[in-house]
Amino acid sequence: MNPLESLNEFLGNAEGWLWTWAGMPVVIVLGLYFTIRSKGVQFRMIPAMFGAITQKAQREHVGEGGARTERTKSLSAFQAFSISAAARVGTGNISGVAGAIFLGGPGAVLWMWVMCLLTGAASFIESTLAQLWKTRADDTYKGGPAFYIARGLGSRKFGLFFAILFIFCFAFAFTSLQANTIVDAFSGAVAVYTDPEALSWLPIVLGVLLAVLTGVIVFGGMRRVATVAQNMVPIMAAIYLLVGIVIVGMNLGEVPRVITQIVTEAFSPQAAIGGGFGAALVNGVQRGMLSNEAGMGSVPNVAATASVSHPVKQGLVQTFGVYFDTLLICSITAFIVLVAFPDVSVGGEGLMMVQQSLTDNLGGWAAILLAVIMFLLAFTSVLGNFSYGEANMHFITAKRGWHIAFGAAVVALVLIGSVIAVDLAWTIAGVSMVFIALVNLVVIALLAPTAFKLLRHYNDQRAQGLDPIFVSSDLPEIKNVEVWVGEDVSDYQDQRREDAEANS
Repeated sequence: MNPLESLNEFLGNAEGWLWTWAGMPVVIVLGLYFTIRSKGVQFRMIPAMFGAITQKAQREHVGEGGARTERTKSLSAFQAFSISAAARVGTGNISGVAGAIFLGGPGAVLWMWVMCLLTGAASFIESTLAQLWKTRADDTYKGGPAFYIARGLGSRKFGLFFAILFIFCFAFAFTSLQANTIVDAFSGAVAVYTDPEALSWLPIVLGVLLAVLTGVIVFGGMRRVATVAQNMVPIMAAIYLLVGIVIVGMNLGEVPRVITQIVTEAFSPQAAIGGGFGAALVNGVQRGMLSNEAGMGSVPNVAATASVSHPVKQGLVQTFGVYFDTLLICSITAFIVLVAFPDVSVGGEGLMMVQQSLTDNLGGWAAILLAVIMFLLAFTSVLGNFSYGEANMHFITAKRGWHIAFGAAVVALVLIGSVIAVDLAWTIAGVSMVFIALVNLVVIALLAPTAFKLLRHYNDQRAQGLDPIFVSSDLPEIKNVEVWVGEDVSDYQDQRREDAEANS
């Protein structure tokens, strides 16, 4: 075994150890704490999530006199949701979920669902805090863990450390990995129809095309990223949902057996590889958190960009995003795999089971369909990860030159990731992600009382029949709040007055 292989094995073991002995206990304990203290915000406020996601961004006037025009101020709640969903819903929703089932058995799916419901409260808190302590930027707001570490905990140095680590893990490592996944998916699909040895040119061509496409979008700014995301995410979800419904419909008689397997084997599993209750629990919990990113500190970077009338609204929107990712997209993968493979031990590892189920049910052309789906999942993740990193770059410096260099680095890594082996990069990124998640969870636990205070402020207004609006002077005890003065919610206040006059 060469040194790189040894390092890869060591880091892989370290990642597993961190998840089992540090990640899982912290996630479960804090998930219960957040749920109890918020009185189950992720359950009791589901109707409010649908109302919050439809709120439009404010509009600002540009120009003077007769030349004055209006343009959207920052991003809408739905645009921020779309960008975060673009990053959340990636190739892990297919290959990762299938891999969890292969290693932990069908019971891993139940623990994935439980994890989703438990960590919804963590997602609410981190995104609410990101909204509270966001800052103004050129074309949108910026915020995230680095900002609420600096402003909530009063440590800019720690915020800088977090921002740098975050850029390395999400914006650089995972961007190159998603590009590599796209190339692998298309190469595998084309190899069905031709000699794989004749495809040596394909990674380079695909890499160049991906790099150019990425550059056109990311150098257009966050508004362009948001526009692409809000158009691609619904299409991506609709295609995969339709595929799942068709396959489940073709195997309708298998559905009762699948549900029974998921529930019973969660407690007494017959897993293909790991076996035992522990395998199902560990794989389900790990996949659940890696998939929906609740509490991991990634989504708040996008949640902060939205223009909403109250920080809690974006907290609710991003909690809905957790459900969208896990209860919908991940569940589709689980049913696609399990209707075709009652015994997952004979299905092959991860993505192979999904591909086999698609081709068995839909025919050989389904390999191309899967490649297209993987492209949509991976490319939208590239855009989402860019937006994560861009927010942290803004925390480090507002100088445009550095932001251009960051965008160029992302584009370059898309090209590099398309043409090189990335096994070690996957492992390094995985270890970094565990560390980032643990740090963020501890930070939001310390700042959670502020989020609970905002939630009470929000609910007090709803109890009066009002559309909640927050102004920093409402809770003057919360310090270092830059936004949330009158101009940031003026449109919402005007609309409230107009509604009151119309109803009087």
